[in-house]
Amino acid sequence: MRLILLGPPGAGKGTQAVRIVDTYGIPQLSTGDMLRAAVAAGTPVGLRAKAVMESGGLVSDEIVIGIINDRIEEADAKKGFILDGFPRTVAQAEALDRMLSEKGLKLDAVVELVVDQDALVGRIVNRAAEAKAAGQPVRKDDDPEVFKTRLAAYNRDTAVVSPYYAKTGMLKTVDGMKPIDEVTKALFAILDGARATA
Repeated sequence: MRLILLGPPGAGKGTQAVRIVDTYGIPQLSTGDMLRAAVAAGTPVGLRAKAVMESGGLVSDEIVIGIINDRIEEADAKKGFILDGFPRTVAQAEALDRMLSEKGLKLDAVVELVVDQDALVGRIVNRAAEAKAAGQPVRKDDDPEVFKTRLAAYNRDTAVVSPYYAKTGMLKTVDGMKPIDEVTKALFAILDGARATA
């Protein structure tokens, strides 16, 4: 089960990814975690990434694809994986498709959690207010201004990935505004359908 989860920050991707990992026994691959692991392991692509990161630059798509390429060769990813936070651009989506097809692999599902962004901002504002009222620190991601900035960046950069997968016929959508368990049920129905046709 090779899967991409799409959706804006706060849509519930992290919550659902944990449930997919538990149910399907496949790892969740975060590009940030993979980059740090490759740098720590001193792999050839990790060393290239380290040089770029130390100079303050952004790691190129080629390096990120190289890191994903290495990571999906590991034993725990042989049955599949969830890509989280990647691809962020159409160029990355195209590069991912090329890399997978060179390995004789393809994605089984691309699922977008569709949410009402105004309601999302409202959720975050409430969460921040509840934390403050309980005398707890507000998580950086729950700061309404930080969240709005992340949402704007998503809309500017990453929202274009959904139409790319829609054109290929891969994209499935789930209403991310429903209760968490209902979202999981809808998501699992898509994944089980994809697995049956794989």
